[in-house]
Amino acid sequence: MLDPSLFGRMPPDVLVSASAVRVSPPVSESATGLSSSSSSSPSSFQFPLPAGRHSLGLSEARDAVLYVPPDLPTDRPVPIFVMFHGAGGFPEKVLPFIEPHAQRHKFLVLAPHSTFPTWDIVIGGSGPDLERLQHALGALAARYRIDTGRVAFAGFSDGASYALSIGVTNGDIASHVIAFSGGFMSVFVQEGQPRIFIAHGRDDEQLPIETSGRQNANKLKAAGYDVQYVEFDGLHIIEPGVVARAIDFFLA
Repeated sequence: MLDPSLFGRMPPDVLVSASAVRVSPPVSESATGLSSSSSSSPSSFQFPLPAGRHSLGLSEARDAVLYVPPDLPTDRPVPIFVMFHGAGGFPEKVLPFIEPHAQRHKFLVLAPHSTFPTWDIVIGGSGPDLERLQHALGALAARYRIDTGRVAFAGFSDGASYALSIGVTNGDIASHVIAFSGGFMSVFVQEGQPRIFIAHGRDDEQLPIETSGRQNANKLKAAGYDVQYVEFDGLHIIEPGVVARAIDFFLA
């Protein structure tokens, strides 16, 4: 039997939390990141992290970043917003667009870093990026109770193409898929029924709206998905007002 990861599939229980009980972390708990425990499985409970940005310790270079907002509740499940950067980008480039919303609405933000200059699906199929995403989600589930009804796979440009591809493929994990100016979808297996938000600039000079945003939205609607499609006056950018609408869509 072929490995499901070849088709972009992750284990459906990747976000099963290690514990339903949350207590205050001990004084010795590291505030610098997850690197000391990144090899642990979700079955091993670890304490929540303090507010701020934390490297996950998944690799020495091009590591994923977790943003924890101040006063994140520890007595109930919390949403996760996974944000994939564009080609040639990095987590710190896209985090500023999402962090203010995470502070206001109290959700975790995971910003992976592609193994190569862009995501593996764009280069030629699922590979190391999917594996590292799986490890990152497992590391979060070891520290937090996750609201599995509020798990967004989101991204910009190539990151949006990646979010669409793995979000539709893993719709039993991602409850929402959010694409800011994405180009395409690479989907071999459909699972679950995530809600989908697609936004695209009418004057996008890199990924023309007719063959990307509009086409992707129409295909997904025809396939029976709940799609909210937004066009805005602009180029190939992340538009802050559109981000706010996407966050409302995610948390509705």
